[in-house]
Amino acid sequence: MKTNKPTTIDEVLDVLNKIIQECEESDDTLGYFAALYRKVTKKVKQGIADNYFDDGERMEKLDVVFANRYIEAYYNYKKNKTITQSWLKTFQISKQHWPIVLQHLLLGMNAHINLDLGIAAAHTAKNKNIDDLENDFNKINEILSSLVNEIQEDLSEIWPKLKHLLSIVGSVDDFLVDFSMKLARDGAWKFAKSIANLPLDELSIQIDQRDKKVSKKVLLITNPGILVKPIFGIIRLGERGSVTKKIEKLKI
Repeated sequence: MKTNKPTTIDEVLDVLNKIIQECEESDDTLGYFAALYRKVTKKVKQGIADNYFDDGERMEKLDVVFANRYIEAYYNYKKNKTITQSWLKTFQISKQHWPIVLQHLLLGMNAHINLDLGIAAAHTAKNKNIDDLENDFNKINEILSSLVNEIQEDLSEIWPKLKHLLSIVGSVDDFLVDFSMKLARDGAWKFAKSIANLPLDELSIQIDQRDKKVSKKVLLITNPGILVKPIFGIIRLGERGSVTKKIEKLKI
């Protein structure tokens, strides 16, 4: 389980592959988010190669700093070490039976985007004008958005009636946009600007306060309301295959 901290995007992908493999071997639902995250990272890598970003070198740095927050949280959790409340609640829920695959993905996105992304952006822009990063920051959201349809298809492979049933309360697209693109673009960027170049002691206080707020959003995902909760229960009963099989579908 020991892993060196990645320093390049290729090393990030290597570690994500290891996490996915571990989760497949142990039938661990934490593999769902790892599989999704690998797709995002591969898209970022391709974007850097295609000169999609204003500054590819800076974007790789952001990607690596961002990924390391998730990777460290994952391995520290496995070692029973202290991690942020946002990730702790997410990882603890992974052991529960009833959350559907979509909820597991949203839980990971909540912790990683609403907390980690702003921290990573502020770190990447340390001692620089963070506004220079905004355009590339927004392009990350465009990449996330481009994956929505792909994720829809993955989830429908796991339970074919998913999209039809969710149309009663809101589409998969709505759920993913609400918890990723919109919050990443608005909340995470505002947070990044608010903590940019803060002294370490004040930075720690702000991160702790943000962590507490983000951790409370977990309840919005696990307890989505009287109408949605029983529908999610129906979806959970209809999901096909073992955890490992679901991870395989998500990682393709």
